[in-house]
Amino acid sequence: MTIAASAKIHPWVKIVRKDDNFSIGDYSQIDDFVFINAGKSCRLGRFVHVCSFVSIIGGGEFVLEDFAGLSAGCRVITGTDDYRGPYLTNPTIPREFTNYAVSHVTIREHAIVGTNVVIFPGVTIGEGAAVSASTVVRRDLPAWGVYAGDPLRKIGQRDRNAILEKQRIFLERLAESGPSDGDPTRGRVRGLEDAGAELAFRQSTG
Repeated sequence: MTIAASAKIHPWVKIVRKDDNFSIGDYSQIDDFVFINAGKSCRLGRFVHVCSFVSIIGGGEFVLEDFAGLSAGCRVITGTDDYRGPYLTNPTIPREFTNYAVSHVTIREHAIVGTNVVIFPGVTIGEGAAVSASTVVRRDLPAWGVYAGDPLRKIGQRDRNAILEKQRIFLERLAESGPSDGDPTRGRVRGLEDAGAELAFRQSTG
């Protein structure tokens, strides 16, 4: 397990993990009453927020990239039983009698997932996408769109260039106010400077 020194995990968070299948990056936060089954792997990036009453379950792979967030009560499902086939279900039953499919959920940088959203296995939410509260996500969502309704549909577009420019300014200011070279946490600020350089490249090629 890798937990960045600047990350904050509140005391009433429950994380079911083993070995190195869970990590959380710099300046990220997990609020009380979150439940995480790390499954195959659970990777949380930098500056991410997981709000209270979120659950991440299913035993698959979960990625929440930098500057993304899960609002209160979200349900992220990375694996599921076969509800239609001739199988028994639930984790009390040996696998030979079930047909359990393990998958993934990936949430890209700057994505916003609203309160009580349910995300099904196999979904990727694109960079900068925004998902309205109380919706169900069953398919991949393209980058920088705003999505709402049932069935889910695109209702708007976010300003990619403006958001990435704000990120660039923020990272520059954070690096400027970082600790001195003698501080052991200096490497974290160096990493943010590197991220700023990568962002400038993305903006120039986007």
